[in-house]
Amino acid sequence: MEQSVTFDLDLIKRYDKAGPRYTSYPTAVEFNENFNAKHYKEQITLSNQRGGPLSLYFHIPFCDTVCFYCACNKIITKNRKHAEPYLANLHKEIALQAALFGSDRVVEQLHWGGGTPTFISHDQMRELMAVTREHFNLADDDNGEFSIEIDPREASAETIKVLREIGFNRISLGVQDFNPKVQKAVNRIQSEEETFAVIDAARASGFRSVSLDLIYGLPHQTPDSFAETLDKVIAVNPDRLSVFNYAHMPERFKVQRQMNSEDMPKPEIKLEILQRSIEQLTAAGYVYIGMDHFAKPEDELAIAQRENKLYRNFQGYSTHSECDLIGLGVTSIGSVGNSYSQNQRTLEDYNNCLDNNELPVFRGFELNDDDKIRRVVITRLICHFSLDIKAVEQELNINFKEYFTDAYPQLEQFASDGLLSFNDNEISVLPAGHLLIRNICMAFDFYIQQKTNQHFSKVI
Repeated sequence: MEQSVTFDLDLIKRYDKAGPRYTSYPTAVEFNENFNAKHYKEQITLSNQRGGPLSLYFHIPFCDTVCFYCACNKIITKNRKHAEPYLANLHKEIALQAALFGSDRVVEQLHWGGGTPTFISHDQMRELMAVTREHFNLADDDNGEFSIEIDPREASAETIKVLREIGFNRISLGVQDFNPKVQKAVNRIQSEEETFAVIDAARASGFRSVSLDLIYGLPHQTPDSFAETLDKVIAVNPDRLSVFNYAHMPERFKVQRQMNSEDMPKPEIKLEILQRSIEQLTAAGYVYIGMDHFAKPEDELAIAQRENKLYRNFQGYSTHSECDLIGLGVTSIGSVGNSYSQNQRTLEDYNNCLDNNELPVFRGFELNDDDKIRRVVITRLICHFSLDIKAVEQELNINFKEYFTDAYPQLEQFASDGLLSFNDNEISVLPAGHLLIRNICMAFDFYIQQKTNQHFSKVI
């Protein structure tokens, strides 16, 4: 796979429309409330028949303060006691879910996200992991990939030590931007010193991987100011980096209205920030994985991509495609059997379900055969920038050109514009198409071809 990225401003402007990020196919827009806990249990039965490893995602929704750019499912409170009843119900859900899955199935991946997972106390962290180990069969430290999202403002060196002791071996830190003017505008004041102290503590405690998250497109950002942040980040040598495109959607997310739209960088400035960021990071030795992600060449993500084993799920790029994902906690999304499912979105509804010893599933989606075929194609394109057509035909028992006849006019256009090349054997995304991979995937998306009104961010 060719790792380089080509910027063609005319092409980017022409193709810059709204589209999914494809953390699933079909996307969460298709989830519906006809899918309930009964259907979810049926999918668990199917999953157990297939066997294989598991992945667990825990949603800790609480934050001490609100970041104005945030579109995550969160609860803003300074009262730490609010976490107590939530965690009690989360423990209940762990027991309910674990009882349905084969006890011999090993949990190879585990992730705490939020919100701010380190909002809870050290004792609560220890108890949550102990309850998890009591009910699920977690892989040992050498074979498990256990990660947590960290807000450096909410984590001391002692916190990092506790997290390593209870089993975490990967850490992801929110940075966004070090520029003071940008930080003030987004209500996230975070010093370089406290950020780097957490990184030092993670390395001293034996964490295997450190990842940093940045956002471009925030108020007052310029190509030069963001390059300064990147220089500081590169100097601390993280294993992975995410450089997310901020989607300003104040009509959907009220908190984003706290920022002045006039302070947002114009589209051409955002593009320059992105271009310089990719150049800066690749010059520093990072591999462009795709969709905002970068990794060192020796990182598992980069290796998996080179070996055509990379996968994409609700947490982004992953190396564990064989795992069924169990979502735990309010709003969590899982992928079990041939389905996706999502937990209740409010604390009240979540608590009510568990008070009645019921799984808190409130909606989901069961994939049909067409969905599964299209998921394979979209996932491989977005992960590897290529598709072995003959292998797909053999694996899925289809005639590719006949099955996707509606996509071929778009493939012809993509080829004419230099985004990809294709023949009867393969599709190869060219450097000019790497940034527009979402557009290419959309050509194979049955649902997006049927609709014009979608709630997605711009692809660039």
